[in-house]
Amino acid sequence: MIVYQENKETFMRQVRESQIEYIIHDNFKRNLGRDTNKNEVDSWKNSMQYMRNVLDDADIPNDAKISIECQVPNTSKRIDFIITGQTDTHQDCAVIVELKQWSEATATNLDGVVKTYVGGAVREVSHPSYQAWSYAALLQGFNAAVEDQQIKLQACAFLHNCADPSPLTSPFYAEYLQKAPLFAKSDVLRLSEFIKQHVKYGDARNVMYQIEHGEIRPSKGLADAIAKMIEGNDEFVMIDEQKVVYEQIWNLVEHSSPSSKNVVIVRGGPGTGKSVVAIQLTARLTAKQKMVQYVSKNSAPRDVYASKLSGIRTKSWVNNLFKGSGTYISAERNQYDALLVDEAHRLNEKSGMFSNLGENQIKEIINAARCSVFFLDEDQRVTMKDIGSDAEIAMWAAHAGATLHRLELTSQFRCNGSDGYMAYLDQLLGIRQTANTNLSDLNYDFQICDSPNALYEKVKEKNLIRNRARMVAGYCWPWNSKTDRKANDIVFPEHNFAKQWNLTQDGMLWIISPASVEQIGCIHTCQGLEVDYIGVIMGPDLVIRNGQWICQPQSRASSDKSIHGLKSLLKTNPERGHQMAELIIKNTYRTLMTRGMKGCYVWSSDEETLEWMRGQVQTIV
Repeated sequence: MIVYQENKETFMRQVRESQIEYIIHDNFKRNLGRDTNKNEVDSWKNSMQYMRNVLDDADIPNDAKISIECQVPNTSKRIDFIITGQTDTHQDCAVIVELKQWSEATATNLDGVVKTYVGGAVREVSHPSYQAWSYAALLQGFNAAVEDQQIKLQACAFLHNCADPSPLTSPFYAEYLQKAPLFAKSDVLRLSEFIKQHVKYGDARNVMYQIEHGEIRPSKGLADAIAKMIEGNDEFVMIDEQKVVYEQIWNLVEHSSPSSKNVVIVRGGPGTGKSVVAIQLTARLTAKQKMVQYVSKNSAPRDVYASKLSGIRTKSWVNNLFKGSGTYISAERNQYDALLVDEAHRLNEKSGMFSNLGENQIKEIINAARCSVFFLDEDQRVTMKDIGSDAEIAMWAAHAGATLHRLELTSQFRCNGSDGYMAYLDQLLGIRQTANTNLSDLNYDFQICDSPNALYEKVKEKNLIRNRARMVAGYCWPWNSKTDRKANDIVFPEHNFAKQWNLTQDGMLWIISPASVEQIGCIHTCQGLEVDYIGVIMGPDLVIRNGQWICQPQSRASSDKSIHGLKSLLKTNPERGHQMAELIIKNTYRTLMTRGMKGCYVWSSDEETLEWMRGQVQTIV
């Protein structure tokens, strides 16, 4: 969908006559069926004046086409400005221009991220060059017309109000500046020259019409690249029943259609290979040029698996295959061949930063896909907002007229291949009664440590083997280091122990960052992921008193959003509130303690709890 499209000559006249913002606004309301705010209209007026100055060059042909507010396939994003025409060799081309009103911005230590004042506050946002390039990458990777018609794409960014772009042009951002050059207020003539390098002749073949009506599917180039990535990657090799479930889902995807929708629930506990199956399906269906995406509520699994699949830590076009669960609010019905939802128990009802967008994430995902697959472990619900359950998914499947299928992964490939450890944890944490009261029959390294220092030393020692040992903790300590990089977060003066939560510079890649053994992760950066050895610090939110587990949600850090809404529930329905608090807190520690494939080390900050656990746990070395 394109809001505005005219040739250069008409565009220049409409800007000169001060009509352009009104024309764009009218088209916006007509094409999108909704209005926009005055700030956006003012931004059109301002930006188009600058773009008129850029295009005021006789060597940029008058019959080049100008397209404004062009929707990016499979997203709610819109490209600000596109100039289309032909190169000096008569190849169809499109120059994407990301327009920014920013007067200033500052660099960060995050890849492809800067800081600027936007939306009433200083926020971390995508670097303009990264943003422009990512839009081009999406078109290149998922629009068949771009590939079939060999349309050349070139991206750039224009910060027409910015006098000093130097923070954004540092060598740290060189990768994205090379892909999409950045131009500032004084660079009007340079931007004109840049456009002339690519658009030599007019748009005789209506390039944007071809793009707008191009089939949305993975390109052959993307498909081939994904196929090469998955081949020989031992981390994603499927074993036994994983292969069976994979083939069953593949068959359902192949036989799904708009009139024959399928919904699949795949149940499985920690370590049963849910993520392995999801990643294999994402890669191999893409390699067959199926429209498929890996979906998760938390960004940590998406970022880590995208990084592992591509073999690089920087963001790349492969990230277009990995999306958040709130992506599908406005998706067309049956837009995707398959949506593969990992950690489906973490799905929310509403989407957006303020939980005010959409109706229900499960409903929206099922609506958007011919086949939707939900990988589920209801014992890993760890926040008040988590709604993913078998019953909820089944209800929305019926609502969509889809056929429901239930599959199961039972064999443990974590915790040394036994369900016994899971059962032992359930017994230890008082989640359910099992017959597993010790670990004597398991070859699994589970130990209670005497101090946080002892726990840290064990984790540090194990990390030397393969960089696959990390510390995590219950969310009971404030995240001071977010605003003060020198501050410590988890501090025990009596033990001379002080550590930070996982540093924001690593983002959600904390669990695989080489230096992160020195930091402590939380449930939000490790759920859905695994290491060889995990060290768990239990906080005062779960303690033993007289041999009974007591949940103390008030001991959680105020910044922990997982129990937001609990206070109100405790007032209106105390019994239900206490049940929810116990469910979330115990599930959190169960999840933390199942991140290690070979071992788990635990220390409690509460002395009575520590003594009790020492008496319960037989040390296995």
